[in-house]
Amino acid sequence: MKIAVAGATGTVGKYVTRSARDRGHKVVPLSRTTGVDLLAGRGIREILSGVDVVVDVTNKTTLSASVARRFFETVTRHLLAAETSAGVGHHVALSIVGIDDIDASYYAGKLAQERVVASGPVPWTIARAGQFHEFAGQLLTGMKGPIAIMPRCLTRPVAARDVAEHLVDLAETAPQGRATDLVGPRDEVLADLARRQLAHDDIRRRVVEVRFPGAYGRGLASGSLRGGRDHVATTTTFEEWLHGPDHRASGRL
Repeated sequence: MKIAVAGATGTVGKYVTRSARDRGHKVVPLSRTTGVDLLAGRGIREILSGVDVVVDVTNKTTLSASVARRFFETVTRHLLAAETSAGVGHHVALSIVGIDDIDASYYAGKLAQERVVASGPVPWTIARAGQFHEFAGQLLTGMKGPIAIMPRCLTRPVAARDVAEHLVDLAETAPQGRATDLVGPRDEVLADLARRQLAHDDIRRRVVEVRFPGAYGRGLASGSLRGGRDHVATTTTFEEWLHGPDHRASGRL
């Protein structure tokens, strides 16, 4: 099978690429290094020649709902148009569990992406997953100083590697529409994850948890990001991830 990966160098994309190749698939990365500009829509049709499935794990770090919507809608429409022209038969998009009632901030963009995929011309699968084990570290890295501010966020995190394996599983099957949600093995609190990661990395910083305002903050604190009853749970705990090679490969903090 020939699988194109949009966002192939990102947190999940690198594992999708590795997993697909390990299973014997031919992988086509969609990136500027391969002559593709997803936002501008350039170079996509040509590189998708002969591709069976596109796995979209592109990302935009932003708290602006308008920026997030514009990015995800634009990239998705360009991908779907090119896939239609190239005869691609399956589009797999990664999204986030529990965001239906959080049409704000970054999640507004993911909901917009889902709507474009579901109304588009290419048979599709939307794979929702929990926040990654890597998420707390990404937030910590973006903050300077002795104090780290973490939003009140109830989550059920999952290793990015496990999400990638799930996405390749879905790419190997027929389009499903909304796939069963994928979450981690344990309910967690984001600030606690940050404290445990700092302690593991032997870094002295104070983590302060705050409740973010508005619909976005309410959604983070509501527990909806832990997913519903209908889900598949992975087995890699946050502690196992901390002591494993993926955390070491991420550069720690």
